[in-house]
Formats: sequence, C-alpha cells, structure tokens
Amino acid sequence: MFKQYPPAPLPADGVAAAMAPFGQSRMLPREAYVDPAVFEWEMAHIFNGWRCVGHASDLGAIGAQKAVGSGANGVLLVRGEDTIRAFANTCRHRGHELLACNETTRGRSIVCPYHSWSYKLDGSLRNAPHFRHIEGFDPGEFGLSQLRLVNWHGWLFVDPSGEDAEFAEHVAGLEEIVSPYRPEDLVVVDRHSYELATNWKVIAENYQECYHCSTIHPELSRVSPPESGENLDLAGTWMGGWMSIADGAETMSLTGASGGVAIKGLSEHELRTVMYIVGYPNLLVSLHPDYVMTHLMTPLAVDRTHVECAWAFPREVATKPDFDPSYAVDFWDLTNRQDWAACESVQRGLASPHARPGPLAPDEDGVYQFVSRVARAYSGGAARG
Repeated sequence: MFKQYPPAPLPADGVAAAMAPFGQSRMLPREAYVDPAVFEWEMAHIFNGWRCVGHASDLGAIGAQKAVGSGANGVLLVRGEDTIRAFANTCRHRGHELLACNETTRGRSIVCPYHSWSYKLDGSLRNAPHFRHIEGFDPGEFGLSQLRLVNWHGWLFVDPSGEDAEFAEHVAGLEEIVSPYRPEDLVVVDRHSYELATNWKVIAENYQECYHCSTIHPELSRVSPPESGENLDLAGTWMGGWMSIADGAETMSLTGASGGVAIKGLSEHELRTVMYIVGYPNLLVSLHPDYVMTHLMTPLAVDRTHVECAWAFPREVATKPDFDPSYAVDFWDLTNRQDWAACESVQRGLASPHARPGPLAPDEDGVYQFVSRVARAYSGGAARG
C-alpha cells in the first residue's frame, strides 16, 4: 500500500485540472508554489515518506555522522560497526538536535551538545550524566528513535514516517534501468552546492522537459538533440526518460568528447543516450555513458531550495592522480546555472497574483507525469503512477 494523505490546502478544481488527461490538463495551482501552508503540508505528507538523504560515501568511516534536514523531518545518519543507520535527530533527554543541519562529525559515540547524553553508534544509550544512581531509570528505554533506511545503489533513502510503501514498490521498474550503470561502484569526485530562490517543484518540472533547451541551452542542444528520446512508463513512484547523444559526440560535455571512460557493460543504446530520472520527490539522477550525475534537492522554504550536484566516475579513472572531471562538471555547472536563472524567474512570475496555471505542450509529457503525481497527493490519493 502507498501512503494516503489528507488533502492539501489548495482549490480542489485547480488540483483536479492538473490531473486531467494529458493534452487537457493544466499546471498546478499557483498557490502550490507560493503558499507557505502548502509547503508545510508537503513537508508533513510528501517529504515524510521515502526521500533521498545522501550517498553512502558521505559516511565512509566507522563513526561518521551527518545531520540532514531539520524539524519534523530532521535525520541523523550514522556509520556503525556493521552498517549505516538513520535516527530522528533529537536527543532523548530534552530534544536538542544531536547535530545541526548539514553538520558532520566522527566519533565512537553520538553525543548531545546540550547535556552530554551519549549514545552508541547503534543508537542505544551509552551514558546519561548523573542518572546512574536514580532509582527506576532504565537506559534501555532511552535509545534514539531509529528510522527506516535503505541503501539503494549507494543512495540513502529514509522514511521518517515509517508508514510509506515498501521501498521496492517506491522504485518499481527502476532496477533494470539503473543497475547497468553500477552507481554504487562509481567514485564521487566533485560536488557543487547551489541555493535557489525557487520552489522545489519548479526545479523538478524543469528537469522533466527539454522544451526549453533550444532557447536557453545552446551548448546542450549541440550535443543532445532537444526533440530526441522518450519518457518511461514506470510502475512505482519515480519517473523519467532518455535523450540521445548527437552523432559525433561521446557524452555530455562542451565539445562532446569524454575525458573519462565508458562505464563497463552498458548496451549500445545506453552508450548513445542519457537517462534522466526523477527519484520522487527530491533526487534527480542523470545516467551518462561515462559518469552519473545527481541533483539532491532539500526544500528550505516555499521559495527556497538547496541543491547539491555530485559527479561520479568509474573507479579506474577517478582514482588516477591526473584525472580531470571538468569536461563533465563545467558543462553541467553552466547548464545548471542556465536552468537556475529560468527557475528563479518562474518563481518570481508565479508570485504575481495574476499568474494562472498554463497548459502543457506536447513535448511536456514528462512534466505531466510529475505534476499529476503531485496533484494526486494533494487530492488525498497515493503519490503513485
């Protein structure tokens, strides 16, 4: 079963219009992008289910700890002796955050900075100062609250609610698409962080179409025909599609040339295409012949989103001292910034009280997949395809 949600604080007719058949539908109501009440609803009902919180390589050593998000959805990731675990980022004494959002540390214990309560790496209470001789105090009752976590191809997913569907249902149809690229074996060699003045959905919608590519992405359009490719029909919550690499080009770079090596075992089709996947709700995965790029979105406010972009390459080139990933990094940093300018302009435009939901072009069927999925969640239905 997929999670069911109470309806979002949005006009029902506007939500219904976004779920109409493709070709007749409209974009989401304006309030979905600018109303803080809708944003709070999303944090409580969409981002409280399965969402990506980072990469396993972020916690490479035993004792590594990282805080992701804050408030109701705050998560503490910890590399223990045997595996990575996720805990609610709240001390069992007075509720103080164990680490501040995006803070990292490493140690043999998890230590609250407020009153020094400490926990073992498995979340059990190690020490509560001055409680040792208090009658009736049972340390076993005060371990950290552990959350459901799945390491899928190196990406870490957490379900803070504990009530979402089984993870296999969440990613239904994706295993055969992602596994040939073996992203868990690739090495992340560069990361860029961006903070955008736009709603998280605007970024995902932009990612789902190339209708805009010939207008704002001349470099991309030279190495990947904007009209190429098709979208997938997946059984689970994720969505996406592929685009072709132009004749004479090897990969997505400013020249079309690759400075790395092809990922071993890819099919001829995979070597000539790029697969773009929306890991609903907050992970964007781009599978290239020679590298894998991700955009991890962390919504900060209704009109503000943090995005971390990471590039991972086959180990045989990534570990060479003279390997230069800039052929991919520079290309996508340029493309990202072109997209970010457009997304921020969309957000400013949607702030106008005169903004109305527009129709979708024939090339925007990927946007329809995303928008209609969000609309189903808004209406109180499961966010499932």
